Parts: sequence; C-alpha cells; structure tokens
Amino acid sequence: MGNKRVSRLRKVLQDLGLDAMLITSGYNRRYLSGFTGSSGVVLVTGDDSYLLTDFRYMTQASEQVHGLKVVQHDTKFIDTVRGLLPQGGQVRVGFEQDDVSFSAYTAYAEALQPAALVPLSKTVENLRMFKDEEELAVMQRAADLADATFSHILKVIKPGMTERDVDLEMEFYMRTHGATSSSFDTIVASGERSAMPHGVASSKVIGNNEFVTFDFGALLDGYCSDLTRTIAIGAPDPKLKEIYDVVLEAQLHALSHIKPGMTGRECDALARDIITRYGYGEYFGHSTGHGLGMEVHEWPRLSKLADEVLQPGMVVTVEPGIYLSGLGGVRIEDDIVITESGIRLLTHSSKDYTVL
Repeated sequence: MGNKRVSRLRKVLQDLGLDAMLITSGYNRRYLSGFTGSSGVVLVTGDDSYLLTDFRYMTQASEQVHGLKVVQHDTKFIDTVRGLLPQGGQVRVGFEQDDVSFSAYTAYAEALQPAALVPLSKTVENLRMFKDEEELAVMQRAADLADATFSHILKVIKPGMTERDVDLEMEFYMRTHGATSSSFDTIVASGERSAMPHGVASSKVIGNNEFVTFDFGALLDGYCSDLTRTIAIGAPDPKLKEIYDVVLEAQLHALSHIKPGMTGRECDALARDIITRYGYGEYFGHSTGHGLGMEVHEWPRLSKLADEVLQPGMVVTVEPGIYLSGLGGVRIEDDIVITESGIRLLTHSSKDYTVL
C-alpha cells in the first residue's frame, strides 16, 4: 500500500520542484504508511521514504508499515528529519500548512536550516480523494454497518426514549459489530429539533406524532460511513410528509443524474433546483454533499461554490434537506462512489416513508 501511494506523492513533489515533504497530519500519515499509532511523522524524499516515531511505537510500526523505512527519532523528531534530508545545495522541503501551527513552523525552519520550508495545502488530501479498491472495500463494510445499525434502531426506538438513549443504542450496536467508533457525534433529532441540521442527540424525550432524523456513521478500519434517514412516529403534521416527498424527489433525482465530469456546483443544483421549485429553497441552507473517506468531511464538495470536477474513484455523500423551524425537518443521505459512467451506491437503507 505504502509504495504506490508514496510514489504518487513523490511525482507531485517532483512536479512542484521539491526535494522532500514532511507529513505531520495523522490521517495523511496513516494513509501513506498504514501506521495507526498516535505519534509520528512521514518524510518523503526523492529516493527514500520514512516513518519516524518514538520508542513506544517501534514494534507496532514495524508490524504495520510497509514500503517505508521505520526510524526511531531523537527526542526532537525534527533533528532526525534534518539528518535524513538530501545534502548539498538549496534543499526545498514541503510541509502541511493546514496542520502545522506557526510556532511549530518557526521551530522547524530554524532546525532545518539551510533547507527552505515550502507551505503546501491539501497535497496528500488531493491524492486521498481517489479511493483504490482496497479502500472502497473497507468503505463498503462501513456503509453496510451503518445500514445494519439503522435496521436495528427501527426495532428499538419508541416514544418515551430520549434521543441520547437512541444514540447510545446505535453506538453500542456499531461498536459491538466491528466499528472503532461512530464517524462523528450522532445526530438524533426529534420533533421540532429535527429542523436543526446538526441537532446532536439530546435529553429530549421522543414523543408521538413527530419526525426523527438520524444522521450517523461507523468508523471502521480507518474509514467513515455517513447515513441520514428521517422517519415518522405516529401521525405527524401532514406538512412534514409533504417536505419528505420533496426531499426524496430531490435526492433521487440527484442520484440518477450525477456522473463523472460534472462539477460540485452542477451536482448541488440537481437537488437544489427541485427543492427551490417547490418553494422551499430558503429552507435548504447547507450543501448537497461532501467527500468521504478517512475523515467524514473530505474533498470534493457538492455545493453552490464548488468547481471541483467529479472523477471516478471519488466517494461523496448526497444529502439534501428541508428544515422548517418550529415544526421539523427532513434530510435523506446516501454515500456513493463515482464510476466511469455514473455512480454506485454504498448505502442501501430504505427511503420509503416509514411510520412507526
């Protein structure tokens, strides 16, 4: 795994005229090396690649890391980095500007003199947008677990439970079925709270005749899933069924038309235009979707401002919604892979209007 990914990164560095790159992001470190420990950095040069970590992780790193040399670093890892850099001439070293604080940057710059530090943004993240078959297999399992969790909670949820009760049941199910954790703080938003797009589970008691929105995912073997479904309990206000049908139409329309070559802006419009046509445009205030992978929010974006072009191998969410303050809201979300001709769904939970 490491060799192929490091080779792709090395090609980018060559194109940028850089002699090396220091990777400090934990996600990017794991992506390039396979190392799951909490401390360490990756150094990629023109000829070699290294995973630098401390004494505590040497055994773990030697078992997990393939295609990189494992090095136990000095008390200050940057001193070890200095010794591994190419010697002679003006050495240019890229660093992750979105991960490194200003104080860390100044310390690195001083320690690595006369090498020059060059700020880079999303260099590894741009590689991570394209999932290989191994990654897609893991993401499918994470999506399957999200689907199974939703099926499970439909058998458990009932009026009188609090949103946190439901959240805990979902978390327990995911953890006991292989997940490291949930992908993010689970949203269980019932009644008027379902109009809160990020209404994480609260102490509110779930009642009769209201909607409940679940937005959750499983973090499994380093990769996230992200699923949203909205259900009815009892006989909610008919207006909620109306907006449910609109959101579902918008989501299904987007899923049937998204294809490679489209921009994130064009994908967003597929869902947004339908919601706007029904008069609810002002109640859909977030983007239609986002990239998904090792982090729950990655590139590319499906939004009104996104010019990124969708390409095969990218994984994104599609999640339009309508939120009516004081009444409730609806969001429906699936995870998809962009293919050569269209998309492939990773999540498969029913989107039929469900009444418990």
